[in-house]
Amino acid sequence: MKPLLQIGYIARVHGLRGELVLKTFDPQSTAINEVDVLVLGTRGGETLELELASVGEAPGGDLLIKFEGHKRREDVEQFKGSAVSVRREDLEPPAEGEFFLGDLVGLEVLSVEGKRLGEITEIWSSGPVPNLVIRDGDAEQMIPFAEEFVSKVDLEAKRVTVIPPVYEE
Repeated sequence: MKPLLQIGYIARVHGLRGELVLKTFDPQSTAINEVDVLVLGTRGGETLELELASVGEAPGGDLLIKFEGHKRREDVEQFKGSAVSVRREDLEPPAEGEFFLGDLVGLEVLSVEGKRLGEITEIWSSGPVPNLVIRDGDAEQMIPFAEEFVSKVDLEAKRVTVIPPVYEE
């Protein structure tokens, strides 16, 4: 397992006092409440470890976070678009048969027929269930992370088996 677990990304700056909106892969996750430090992977390629000053709820159900020592909007503008991770060692391990949604990023995706569909590159939480963003070259598709569409998750084999939705025209 990777030492860092990606839990979401910084969507935008909020207000003038250095607050940021964190869009998480799993809105029901309590992982952020278990940690004092977040690890940001900036769009510029830097990795930063920042101490959390506060966590709250942002309008729309996302999280509103603030880092120690960052009191103004100008201090945090640079963090927009950053991947947000936590150190796995800071979290309670998932229960038997469970996993963190962030562990799905990077896994290969196959249809139930065995056809390669691509790799999970992101997870979007834009509705009642998270959506897996699957890319294969220039092709991209989203599949809801729900029992009807995800038949098997095999972390050891680094593979997810899905039943892609059929869209009527």
